[in-house]
Amino acid sequence: MAGSLLVTLAALGSGLVAGVFFAFSTFVMKALGRLPPAEGISAMQSINVVVINPWFMVPFLGTAAAGVALAAWALLRWGEPGAAFMLAGGVLYVAGTFGVTIALNVPWNDALAAVQPASAEGARVWAAYLERWTLWNHLRTACALAAAACLLRAL
Repeated sequence: MAGSLLVTLAALGSGLVAGVFFAFSTFVMKALGRLPPAEGISAMQSINVVVINPWFMVPFLGTAAAGVALAAWALLRWGEPGAAFMLAGGVLYVAGTFGVTIALNVPWNDALAAVQPASAEGARVWAAYLERWTLWNHLRTACALAAAACLLRAL
């Protein structure tokens, strides 16, 4: 019973995070890219500060913790039904969503935070940021969605 609850919560968390990232991939970044660079940079700098709040961080980090726990649980109960999907869901979220965020998106956010929006350097950083941040955000979105699907299948 406790395992099913954790799988359900992780599936919901994965789906929620996938939805947030999907919004960024499909329209938020495109809208910011249509603004003059200084305005787009300022808006994204603000988003990157405001996103650090419990409404986002609890599902984002909690799902990562659940993914680690579920992957370990699946390995310990490998012969049981759903274990492979539980492992896949945990790995997809932890590596493809959380790991990519920490390894790539956060450092790019930090680099963007360090520039003056109206500067030439800011415009240069912004052009590269828009392309690569969004590309890797597509991957984070796909991994979170695939994790949710695997975890639902594990149930």
